Amino acid sequence: MSIADLPAPILITRAEALHRLANALLHEPILAVDTESNSLHAYQEQVCLIQFSTQGHDFLVDPLSLDDLSPLGEVFAHPKIEKVFHAAEYDLICLKRDFDFEFANLFDTMAAGRILGREAIGLGSMLEGEFGVKVDKRYQRANWGARPLPQHLLSYAQLDTHYLIALRERLHAELVERGLWPLAVEDFIRMPRVNGHLGEMRGEECWRISGANDLTPQHAAVLKELCRYRDQAARSMNRPLFKVIGDKTLLQIAETCPADASSLARIPGMTQGQVDRHGKAILAAVERGKRGAPVFQPRNRRPGDEFLARLDALRTWRKAAALKMGVSSDVVMPRDLLYTVAESNPSNPEELAKVMKDVPWRLEHFGEQILDVVRDPQSQVA
Repeated sequence: MSIADLPAPILITRAEALHRLANALLHEPILAVDTESNSLHAYQEQVCLIQFSTQGHDFLVDPLSLDDLSPLGEVFAHPKIEKVFHAAEYDLICLKRDFDFEFANLFDTMAAGRILGREAIGLGSMLEGEFGVKVDKRYQRANWGARPLPQHLLSYAQLDTHYLIALRERLHAELVERGLWPLAVEDFIRMPRVNGHLGEMRGEECWRISGANDLTPQHAAVLKELCRYRDQAARSMNRPLFKVIGDKTLLQIAETCPADASSLARIPGMTQGQVDRHGKAILAAVERGKRGAPVFQPRNRRPGDEFLARLDALRTWRKAAALKMGVSSDVVMPRDLLYTVAESNPSNPEELAKVMKDVPWRLEHFGEQILDVVRDPQSQVA
C-alpha cells in the first residue's frame, strides 16, 4: 500500500475540534502516537505536530494553532488506554517539556524489536519488512515549524502512526510466543520514569564540545567566550547552535585565536557569510578570552576502585548474557540499573530484590548471576 491509498488524515487546528478529539480518544483502548519537532530549525525546539492513529482514523494535532493542549492530558495519563510509540523516549521528553503531560500504559515498537533481537529497528525498516510500506526519509529533517504544512509533510506524518497499532500486534504476539512479554512490560512501565532531559549546549557548557578537554586553560577561556557569543547569536536569530557556527569550527578558533578577519576566514568551516555576519564579534570574543582568567575543566570525584571493579565485571557479564540472548547489552541490563547495582553493592538476595524491584523478570532470570558477579568481580576477568 502507498501513501496515496490511505484515507486523508484529520487536521486539528481549533480548540473545539481538539476537545471533540480528546473526548473520542478517551473511548479508544489503544492509540498510536508520534510527534514532530523543529530541533534542526530553531534555537529552542518545540513540538510542532502530534499524530494520533486509532483503528479507523488518523489525526494530526497542530500545537502551533492551539493555545491549550491540556484536553489531551487525560488521554496520555489514562491507565486503560495503551499508547503505542516508536522510539518513545524523545517524544515523551518533548511532550513533558512543552505540555507537562504525564504518561501511563505505553508500548514502544522499537523497544519491542530490540528485545526480540531484531537488527533493523528503525520505523522505516520495520514498516517495509512487515507491511511492504516504504517511508521517504527525506522529510525527517523538514521544518515542522513552518506554516502552512504542505500536503506531502502531512502525509509523511500520517504514515508514522498509521501502521503502528498493527505493528504492535505482531510484535506483541512474538513477545508472548517467546516468553519475553514480561520483560517488555517492565521496560514499558519504566519509560516515563527514566527518560532524561533534552537541552542543547548553552553558553557555559562548552566542555561538551569534543576536544575541549584537550585545550589549555587559556584557550578554554577563549572557547567559553565563543560559546557565549554563539548562544546569544543563535537566540537572536532563532536558529540551532550548529547553524550559527559548528562545534569543530568553534574549537579551532579557540585553538588558533585568529587576530583578524583574514585569519578567521582560513579556519575550516568558516564561510565568508559567517565572517561577514559574525567576524567582529568572534574576534572580540577571542580577545576577551585571551585577557580573561584561565578556565579549568570541572573535576568530578573519581569513583572508588571497588565500584569500578564491580561496574566492569557487570559489563563483562552483561555482554556475555546479551550474546546468548541475541540482543543488545542494555536489553539484559539497562545502563541506569547497571550503575545502581554497582553502587549499592548488594550482598544477598533480599538486598538485590530491593534494588531490582522494578524489573522482576530480570531479577528472576539474572538475579543469582548478578549476585555472583558483585560478590566476586574478579571472576569475570578473562
